[in-house]
Amino acid sequence: MQRNALLFLRISLGGLMVYWGVDKLINVAHGVTVAQKFYGGLNVATTLMQAFGVAQVALGALIMLGLFSRVTYPVLLLVTGTTMLAVWKSILDPFKLVVQGGNLIFYPSLIIFAGALVLLAFRDVHESSRSSDRLR
Repeated sequence: MQRNALLFLRISLGGLMVYWGVDKLINVAHGVTVAQKFYGGLNVATTLMQAFGVAQVALGALIMLGLFSRVTYPVLLLVTGTTMLAVWKSILDPFKLVVQGGNLIFYPSLIIFAGALVLLAFRDVHESSRSSDRLR
């Protein structure tokens, strides 16, 4: 059951990266708006946003396939951790009772980060189940 649960987690988190990346490719303006609002007013050029989209799609696909986990899992943790920090108010106070700027819809960023942490922590279980995979 542990292997199946990790497989499900890997596919779902990898799929999320693919979806986020595709969104940056087909709806570039949305990606730029998100970067400006949640990442400290970061003004990202359209071309750079598309490059991020391509990288995110590639990352997600590699994660879903279970390839290069020694590299992709830490990168996934970095991406999801950055997102989690960007919406910290929503994690600390999603109902805006004390801290203004929170939003319940962004609370799952904490759960997504936790899932990425679990993948990284149990990477050896994944790797032992794919002993024929030489691309780890």
